[in-house]
Amino acid sequence: MDQGRAMTEKAKGEKAAGERDWPLFEVFVRSKTGLAHRHFGSLHAPDQAMALDMARDVYTRRAEGVSIWVVPSAAIVASDPGEKAALFDPMAEKAYRHPTFYPMPDGVKNI
Repeated sequence: MDQGRAMTEKAKGEKAAGERDWPLFEVFVRSKTGLAHRHFGSLHAPDQAMALDMARDVYTRRAEGVSIWVVPSAAIVASDPGEKAALFDPMAEKAYRHPTFYPMPDGVKNI
């Protein structure tokens, strides 16, 4: 291993050790053409403001988005895919909730 590579590896190790204490944030971006925010990735940051700045720099370098959300990963609660039946099967019994029962005006877009 040459000296330059060894120094790079050492610098990476030091950076990783310092970032271990930073919380993990999930990044969601709403694109110019989309209506909903999409999960773009995760990053470690010392606080929410820095997470937003870092997300902008990392995930919207080419001005792909119009809105960014950063959410602490610890704040996200997710369902278990193994419990899908218990969560979603009862919806099949409530056909009135499907949009097919409502007339759609011709001028309405993106519903």
